[in-house]
Amino acid sequence: MTEPIIKVEHLTAGFDGTPILKDISFSVQPGEIFIILGGSGCGKSTLLGHLVGLQEPMEGRIVINGQELTCADESQKQAILSDIGVAFQGGALFGSMTVLENIALPLEEFTSLPKAAIRWIASSKLRLVGLGGCEDLVPAQLSGGMQKRAAIARAMALDPKILCLDEPSAGLDPITAAQLDELILNLSEILGVTFVIVTHELASVFTLNGRVIMLDKEAKGIIAEGYPDELKNDRSNEKAWRFFNRSLATTS
Repeated sequence: MTEPIIKVEHLTAGFDGTPILKDISFSVQPGEIFIILGGSGCGKSTLLGHLVGLQEPMEGRIVINGQELTCADESQKQAILSDIGVAFQGGALFGSMTVLENIALPLEEFTSLPKAAIRWIASSKLRLVGLGGCEDLVPAQLSGGMQKRAAIARAMALDPKILCLDEPSAGLDPITAAQLDELILNLSEILGVTFVIVTHELASVFTLNGRVIMLDKEAKGIIAEGYPDELKNDRSNEKAWRFFNRSLATTS
């Protein structure tokens, strides 16, 4: 069996000594679409923050591409995290910069490529996400869906092995959200990268059809794992079943 590209072992995570997640373990295989799902306050974004090195765990190990993130020194951590691109929920684009300048920023920061090469790479990433011709616009001139696409393009700038997307469909209308899901599927097929996606949008979960872990606020951990159709049809896990069938079931 292929070695996992992400391995989380007995992770406890939280803030100010208060755990939000307790003793969770899971792994992610190279090239898969892996979805972190759950209700508000269950620790989805906290978990993602730990995976991308923004937060230190209270206990446990995180291994990225065979290298342990949790005990790495600063230079080792930077090397490990170079394999990860992140698109945050709000896009986090710099409003005073053009779209091209936003995508070029990681290349300018972390490579010594000439400006012409950086511009070419940034333009090619924009074409990949369907934003060819938008290079000289500023973020305020883009729709919400286009801003999400630009954020994904910037996350891809350094050709990472792993792309982490935090609530990519948040704030989008259903049609735009569906188009973004199709983009993710296309990028997965074309690039072969591993996607880790935080979401609570069931429509996206079923479209992307990736392996899911479902977090729960009360349990402070993982209460279900599997593919969407499996979890939707598994009556043995009542809480997960109700979540996946919430349009049909009465919410508690």
